[in-house]
Amino acid sequence: MKSRREFLKNSLLTGAGVTLSAMGLPASSYARIMGANDRVNVGLVGFSDRARQALLPCFFNNNKELNFDLIAVSDIWNRRREEGKAFLQGKAGHDIKACVNNDELYKIKDLDAVIIATADFQHAFHTIEAVGNRMDVYCEKPFAETMDDARKALKAVKASGKIFQVGTQRRSGDSYHAANNFIKEGKFGPITMVEMTWNVNQPGRWRRPALVNEIRESDTDWQRFLASRPKDNWDPRKYLEYRLFWPYSSGIFGQWMTHQIDTVHWFSGLKHPRTAVANGGIYMWKDGRTNADTITAVFEYGPENDPTSGFQVAYSSRFSNSAGGTKEMYYSNGGTIDIDKNKISPTGGLTEREAQEMGLHANLLPEMTLASNETRTATGANTGGDPLTNAHMRNWMQSVRDRKPANAPIEAAYSHSIALIMANAAYRTGQKATFDETTQEVMVGGKPFIL
Repeated sequence: MKSRREFLKNSLLTGAGVTLSAMGLPASSYARIMGANDRVNVGLVGFSDRARQALLPCFFNNNKELNFDLIAVSDIWNRRREEGKAFLQGKAGHDIKACVNNDELYKIKDLDAVIIATADFQHAFHTIEAVGNRMDVYCEKPFAETMDDARKALKAVKASGKIFQVGTQRRSGDSYHAANNFIKEGKFGPITMVEMTWNVNQPGRWRRPALVNEIRESDTDWQRFLASRPKDNWDPRKYLEYRLFWPYSSGIFGQWMTHQIDTVHWFSGLKHPRTAVANGGIYMWKDGRTNADTITAVFEYGPENDPTSGFQVAYSSRFSNSAGGTKEMYYSNGGTIDIDKNKISPTGGLTEREAQEMGLHANLLPEMTLASNETRTATGANTGGDPLTNAHMRNWMQSVRDRKPANAPIEAAYSHSIALIMANAAYRTGQKATFDETTQEVMVGGKPFIL
């Protein structure tokens, strides 16, 4: 962070007024930054529910110890911009610069990093903006909903050399690290099957009816909101309830499946599925949405150079009944890893006797706890500053300070994007989706899946 130290040193020589005007902050802030040459100044891109309820509490749990400060918020909706300013001033204890858009945000000379908490389809777009302005980035998931966005953002981040963390917070959980190590050390044996569910009964999930009635196009910047999406007429539901509408979100795949499918890539070392098929529909909540409220996807994974080996991943999710809750089950011939219960067990594994009868070697797993610090996943709409998100935010902050890769780097973000786009392509076309390594395109029916 030599450049930041040099900036502050030079600014102090020319007087406090120069420094503060460059930052867009009042003179009263001068005492706060005096001598803080190692402080990391952060801006928030999008004062969303996720930012307010989870990301910011986790940031402020760790910022004093790691010497981080939050100095600005950017939001194109005037209501959220002013709410964000007031909220952050209460948390930070000093003035916050409220920016009408990211162009204004990146004029703040002493800004070092950003937290991106905008709409799903904007994440890759805003990441490109951020690293192009030499920012380190914490970006909410999903990373990208189209391969065009994913490829451009991957290239931009890698070329920038900046620290990047995507918000798949399982990568900072003790139970998940224990499972990864157990598998990577060969103790589990080859993965044969993975079963994942995410079931809720939440009629209002992703709905914002009161705000939809209150917002007006003049309150915001609709054209800037569209980012890389095709031109469209103003629609307050697409603005505020974007998770219900393609191409603004893939819905369940982008919001929930990315968390769980990311662990498959992490544990297996595979970058993406070989194939994906999917089926589902809007069976319960017929409220004008275009994204499914119930959906199942089945993936095949395996090494590209050995089509005879691999495993299957079955993912299902529904909004209309919470029975079964969340489940992350990994199976091998020797037993089961149940991450939700923090356990490894011989359940379902081939016994010694059965193996002897077949002339095989049994790899029956022990009964054991994955990790002493269990890291259960919160599934409510408002997770609060849950332990997983807190650990993930802290890891990013420490990575920014140490200049070492974060737990969920750009490669992880790119991989989960491929999987969600394959699932979405299969669901929307009714065809099997594959991935072309040469073109880096998701393929259905011999053609790339594009908007």
